[in-house]
Amino acid sequence: MRAMIVTTVATAVLVAGVVAAKPVHNACDATAKAGVLACNDAGKNAFWLAVGTCKNISDDATRKQCLDDAKSTAKEVKGDCSDQGHARHDLSTALGETPYEPVINPGDFVSPAEGAAHPNPYFPLVPGTVWVYKGGGETDTVTITDQTKEIRGVSTRVVADTVTNDSDVVTEDTEDYFAQQPDGTVWYFGELSKEFDNGDLVSLEGSWQAGRDGAQPGIIMKAAPMVGDVYRQEFLLGVAEDAAEVVSTTASESVPGGSCSGDCVETHEFSPLDIGGDENKFYKPGVGVILEVDIETGSRLELQSVTTPP
Repeated sequence: MRAMIVTTVATAVLVAGVVAAKPVHNACDATAKAGVLACNDAGKNAFWLAVGTCKNISDDATRKQCLDDAKSTAKEVKGDCSDQGHARHDLSTALGETPYEPVINPGDFVSPAEGAAHPNPYFPLVPGTVWVYKGGGETDTVTITDQTKEIRGVSTRVVADTVTNDSDVVTEDTEDYFAQQPDGTVWYFGELSKEFDNGDLVSLEGSWQAGRDGAQPGIIMKAAPMVGDVYRQEFLLGVAEDAAEVVSTTASESVPGGSCSGDCVETHEFSPLDIGGDENKFYKPGVGVILEVDIETGSRLELQSVTTPP
């Protein structure tokens, strides 16, 4: 019946000599809506799995508490899904409605060796460089390795990022993959993110690689950042959705490992998947990131030292 109605309407339009305009496809908004639906479905699946687990508890009081907890969690997840939808909509407004499908041509990127010889001053990918950051009871060590990895035909530089707690136990160990264009723009092609609990691998959440499952690379630092620039840093819906906005190119900050006076690039970095986890980052020319500030809590991850190869 619906097909007959559609056909009848279409015929009427043609008979009247009216040409219908092609509907506008707002890919960004459509993606936001799809993300909310997927999030809600995942929440429902998790709820019913929890219910099934609770039903196997023989003690009445414990079983009831388990079910109440499952309901409470499901309600929180629904709220989180709604918040993600609003955040994606806001990002869509900033980015525009066109589909996100950057054209990646290996010929548009320099080799990792060329990138090291002529690095982006705000994001230098020079093998042997080591940054050490501290904050929030953690130490974060970032190392530009001499390793490369080919992704979508592009030779990327492998960067190791290891987080340890106050007891010097590794809690996160990540490999990030970056590639640079001739003008200095640095692209992010993926990460292998491993989380540990008392030495045991417990999660690979957040891992993604451009070209797999629809994942797309993003820009981590432009060659000439300008205030107001907004861009995706990564994209795999529901997994990797970090984005950034340049808020200043004349920022000042001071940390134990360095300072800048009116020459830092400051970005606001955020993700619809991490509501309330927004950060401001400060990039010092010739050094890279010197500071990350959690906007909600004010906690700071500060550069302690940077070691460059001889």
